[in-house]
Amino acid sequence: MKKYNVKNYIRYKEDLKQAIKNIPRKDNFSLYSNKELEVLFLPLVENISRKFATSQEASGVMSIMDIIQEGSFQLCKAVGKIDREKLNESEDQEKTIKSFLAKRIRGGIRRAIDINRGSMRIPEHKLNEIRKDNGKDKKMVAMFFNSVFLSIDNKPYDDEDMVYQIPDNSEPYNMGMLNIYLMGLLKKHLTINEYQVLRLSYGLDCEKHSANQIADYLSIGGVSAYVRVSELKKQAVNKLIENVDHSQVLDYL
Repeated sequence: MKKYNVKNYIRYKEDLKQAIKNIPRKDNFSLYSNKELEVLFLPLVENISRKFATSQEASGVMSIMDIIQEGSFQLCKAVGKIDREKLNESEDQEKTIKSFLAKRIRGGIRRAIDINRGSMRIPEHKLNEIRKDNGKDKKMVAMFFNSVFLSIDNKPYDDEDMVYQIPDNSEPYNMGMLNIYLMGLLKKHLTINEYQVLRLSYGLDCEKHSANQIADYLSIGGVSAYVRVSELKKQAVNKLIENVDHSQVLDYL
């Protein structure tokens, strides 16, 4: 687990307290400069960061000071996007601005944790959907596997009716970790041919193979060999969706 310097954290808290005291109070939040707002809402960053730091999500990945640093960066970005006219019209300015900033701070911290974990990368909005689903049904598992395979492939499946197709603009995966994870699931849940089709199609521990190359490798003959390989690939992914427990997906994320 990452460590942090307690003295540095205490010093940060003391400096922040003094910086907030030095800002003159104003009746309207829209009258504060961006710099002043950044300082005033640093306690919000700390509160959010502390919750992340004590969660399983960030455990061993980022220290509280790492998270605060990332949260502060996201705060600065978010403050620059505040619509001051709308803020001025709000009946509860503090609540409005806190909600606006907190959403962006949390999103940025989650993204940083996912990246620093070195694991697979699914676009943030898809990660949020998976987390919110919380494993209640197979849609979350389907979303996970389709996001993974579409990203590895770098192009959409040929199968137009692929279950829950999800266009993916994610960053590159950590292929080593992803391969280990996927190979374990493939060996556990698939037949030999299903396993080989996915392994060769996506180059999990080898170069990617075309459908015709896979058909030759598996001794699938005839004019419909390409179709049979496509059917096996779809069948294999659907079997993973049906048999992999949602807890395994959540643990990996």
